[in-house]
Amino acid sequence: MTPSAAAEITSTFILARALPCLFLDGGIGIGHSSLYHLEVHTGVGGIGKDDLVFVHNVSLPPSSRYGIKKMKFLEVPQIVWGLNNQKIAFARACVTAVMLNRTLLMPSLSASLFYKEIDLLQPISFDKVFQFDKFNSLCNGFVQLGRYSDLVNGSDVFELQKGSGRKWTIGRDLDQLRQFSKDPYDGYEIIRIIGKNPFLWHDHWPVQDYAKVFECLVLVDEISAEADKVVSRIRELGRELRREVRLLQNVTSKVGLLQNRTHVSSSFLEPVPYLAVHMRIEKDWMIHCKKLEQRSNISEICSSKEEIMSRVGNIVGLKTPILVYLAVADSLLEDNSILKGWKEGLLPYEKKKLGVAGMYKRHPYLIQSAIDYEVCLRANVFVGNSFSTFSSLVVLERTQKMIRTGVSRPCGMDVKWPSYAYNILGDSEGPRPWMANMSHSSLRAISYGSNEVFC
Repeated sequence: MTPSAAAEITSTFILARALPCLFLDGGIGIGHSSLYHLEVHTGVGGIGKDDLVFVHNVSLPPSSRYGIKKMKFLEVPQIVWGLNNQKIAFARACVTAVMLNRTLLMPSLSASLFYKEIDLLQPISFDKVFQFDKFNSLCNGFVQLGRYSDLVNGSDVFELQKGSGRKWTIGRDLDQLRQFSKDPYDGYEIIRIIGKNPFLWHDHWPVQDYAKVFECLVLVDEISAEADKVVSRIRELGRELRREVRLLQNVTSKVGLLQNRTHVSSSFLEPVPYLAVHMRIEKDWMIHCKKLEQRSNISEICSSKEEIMSRVGNIVGLKTPILVYLAVADSLLEDNSILKGWKEGLLPYEKKKLGVAGMYKRHPYLIQSAIDYEVCLRANVFVGNSFSTFSSLVVLERTQKMIRTGVSRPCGMDVKWPSYAYNILGDSEGPRPWMANMSHSSLRAISYGSNEVFC
């Protein structure tokens, strides 16, 4: 800040965080274990890194105003685009509600993929996809969802217009949120944010806060059961494959054959491993990633079908034979040869070959994506594209699962639930091992992609 900036405002935040993090580019932690004190000196030019004074471990009384007010609500616009963009938008709405000290009114999601033709959007209630009560139970003490039936006076509304354009800086956005967390605005029963999709709002929160919200998102039983069917079918085929291979390996030896039959019988009780590949080769993706490579001057974004097959086949330490599930948007795919050209020992299956295409077609696009996401999340090995939001969120959740088991460096085949980025070259011409960086000060790398895969 320069001496001439006479309009300088000094504001003090008391903010909570579950884990230590770096406060960069306006990132603010809002968890609830350890406490941090962040002084922001804001002038007409917004917030700069030199304007931040960070002090940690400041005590807060239980009656802190950052507790959630159950009778004060935040309403956000309908959440749109693909499943994982919607999950990020929802999480951003949640942490915004926490900062405003409000309960988030259950938002409407979008079942269709349309995002330009607003009249073609198919709204779907949040609780048709995720469990409402389970969310509030798991996120109790952090963020809460409310229903419109909880409102006392639905007309006591203040409409908050989100800023946009280049002049609407992250600093101005943060100042606006601070302003609307105080009198007279906190007196309104509802603050209704109008304007753009929450995915496009400025991001002030670290990865750990988003991860906490994602952990509370549990699919409704009907969708989870569909994912169970797909995973069961994959493991069933993998079990048959394993049995056939072992019988063939010992067919010349009666003793070996007897021993193998005994082993195969006992192995039926064990979950058969499978590998899932989020294969981004659809026409719309290839157009997008080529433009992104040109704009960002990064060459490791797009991957051809042949490159994906080659790198997956070169994963160091991968035990074969193994069934490979190809998670791909079939309706957007123009190349029908994705089952051909895989390395020996890798047996590729997509929805049609797996026999589940009919089940997927019964659901709208959003639910199809939710099922595929769950199948990839449960895979023993996952391979995706680090510039895909879908892949990045899968890896984020897999990283969280490994951290909960006490793994400090979850990279490579010697850990449970390993993940890889096929768009980045790793050892032995294989894909690069991948884990999410849980210390990032914002979700930008996951929202928009990155070639920094933290392994």
